[in-house]
Amino acid sequence: QVLLVESGGGLVQAGGSLRLSCAASGRTFSTYGIGWFRSAPGKEREFVAAISRSNSTYYADSVRGRFTISRDNTKNTVYLQMNNLKPEDTAVYSCAVTQATAPRDFGSWGQGTQVTVSS
Repeated sequence: QVLLVESGGGLVQAGGSLRLSCAASGRTFSTYGIGWFRSAPGKEREFVAAISRSNSTYYADSVRGRFTISRDNTKNTVYLQMNNLKPEDTAVYSCAVTQATAPRDFGSWGQGTQVTVSS
């Protein structure tokens, strides 16, 4: 089983940037796709971005052009660079893994990291 730990959240002003990290345990990290999701109070969890084991990337329309997902298999880590943050980006951000080639069937969720964007 893969264990995921997110970090890098915090409080930032609108227009600012943060970089989230998703660190994974296990020796098979390079064989997984990783996705980032976010949960805001009163809203359902929503997909943010994903990167496949072959480095194909996927983004929600709401973050495309502002967020960039990348991975470093030597560090078993996936990053989410978030630029030009908006108050509506405020949420708990969690990562999860998939063995599918497409961004679906995610599991082994991390505990999440809080991102708060002030206006």
